[in-house]
Amino acid sequence: MIYRFRIVLDAEEDIFRDLELESSSTFEDLHNTIIQSFGLSGHEMATFYVTDNEWKQGEAIALTDMFEEPSRLMEQTALHDIFTEEQKTALYVYDFLNMWTFFVTCVEEAESVSGVSYPHLVFSHGIVPDEAPPKQYEQADEESYDTDHESWEDNGYSDDEWY
Repeated sequence: MIYRFRIVLDAEEDIFRDLELESSSTFEDLHNTIIQSFGLSGHEMATFYVTDNEWKQGEAIALTDMFEEPSRLMEQTALHDIFTEEQKTALYVYDFLNMWTFFVTCVEEAESVSGVSYPHLVFSHGIVPDEAPPKQYEQADEESYDTDHESWEDNGYSDDEWY
């Protein structure tokens, strides 16, 4: 089983990546895939935050144990432990000095495709700036970051382009 993700950089311009990972992959795998697909150095700390539908931060999933409170670690947390039918979103914060912020949405669960290596970059849109963009997110409304599968055709591609 694979998960299809849309990862959106919190920026004024549309900058996003569509990724596929096996559901048994860890958050560390997702972290590595995000930094590679956005061309980030990978030398900075990062944390995922489970969110509600209004993108309010919840439980942290950290790269290393750096919080006073115990938190989950990326290398020990499988994607299927968090992403469920009810839980589809998370924030990803990379480089705490510059605060690169990404909206992570598990768009769909699907069968893996024979011959495809995972993780898999499916689609890339937008050029990543050299510096973290000013934050656009302030309790985003759902229309601001439309990750609904039906609207993907509006972004220039169809279901056929997943493979």
